[in-house]
Amino acid sequence: MDSIEYYATGRRKTSAARVFLRPGTGTITVNKREFEEFFPTGAMRMQVRRPLTLTETVEKFDILATVRGGGVNGQAGAMRLGIARALVAADGEFRRQLKKDGLLTSDSRIKERKKYGLAGARKRFQFSKR
Repeated sequence: MDSIEYYATGRRKTSAARVFLRPGTGTITVNKREFEEFFPTGAMRMQVRRPLTLTETVEKFDILATVRGGGVNGQAGAMRLGIARALVAADGEFRRQLKKDGLLTSDSRIKERKKYGLAGARKRFQFSKR
């Protein structure tokens, strides 16, 4: 049995996604669940499918992903990066196209820590003169 498989990792905020790309019909499975069931909104589904639609490989690969940590939105971003990296591993020709669209760049924005003496990271407590 000839099983070609491409693997990549994607991260976003505190989420991490392990993505396995296999030649197939376009089935996406996330944590052993249906793709539509795991990502409830259309915007998140579109975000995850973006690298596939850009490279016109929507129905050429089956995707098996394991995501953990963070929220659903961060998990969608992590999965998008993982899919883009796996596509580059599958075919180097996709790199230029994905890089131009910014899909190979990791989004490094994370939550800023809370500081002592403040209500949040930057928010101050209400000032009272008297």
